[in-house]
Amino acid sequence: MRRLTFLLRPSWVILAAVVAVFAYLCFTVLAPWQLGKNTSTSHRNQLIADSVRADPIDITTVLDSSSADDAHTEWRKVTASGAYQPDSTVLVRLRHLDGAPGYSVLATFRLDDGRLLLIDRGLVAAVDGSRPPPIPDPPAGPQRLEARVRMSEGITPGKDPSIQDGYRQVYSIDTTQEAAFLQQPLTPIPTGERGGYLQLDDNQPGAFKPTPLPQLDAGPYLSLILNRRCRRR
Repeated sequence: MRRLTFLLRPSWVILAAVVAVFAYLCFTVLAPWQLGKNTSTSHRNQLIADSVRADPIDITTVLDSSSADDAHTEWRKVTASGAYQPDSTVLVRLRHLDGAPGYSVLATFRLDDGRLLLIDRGLVAAVDGSRPPPIPDPPAGPQRLEARVRMSEGITPGKDPSIQDGYRQVYSIDTTQEAAFLQQPLTPIPTGERGGYLQLDDNQPGAFKPTPLPQLDAGPYLSLILNRRCRRR
């Protein structure tokens, strides 16, 4: 017993208390947070996988849906018939194309029924890594597009829209923000948390390089939790 008396020293008592608190936080805070992230990622991946197998539907079906659960709308493949609107180009800053600085190119598209949608035409590379290249206008006249429904990213605090290098520029893709910036009555696509927009597929009229789909894996969250638990056994 005398050999264990050192465990009663204040330094060892404090260390034991710190370890106990850390273990408690790991199981009550960190583990649920990581499991929550894994659940969200798995839900997203399932929606993407389902959309790859499904045939596209007309966007008006999504817009006119009375479903109370819009959380399953994102990533759905759709078609849209109408025409691009002139003078509606907006560039999204701080994007990357093949590991280099780039821009996402946005435009508005008027459906045959008159509703206006925000379109992500894809990515273009920055010139010298700091300014946009000349952006060609989308094709005029009637068009039929194939795209994916995406949820708006939200607005970046302190990053207001501006006009630079001759182009309207923003820091995120957000239907509400772009509607105010363009002064056009854009229709948000129902996606649950925030109103959405359309992201063009490859080889579509007016498309640049499409934004890549997220990797379809669940990430390291579960493995981190399992590794931590195994170490304690």
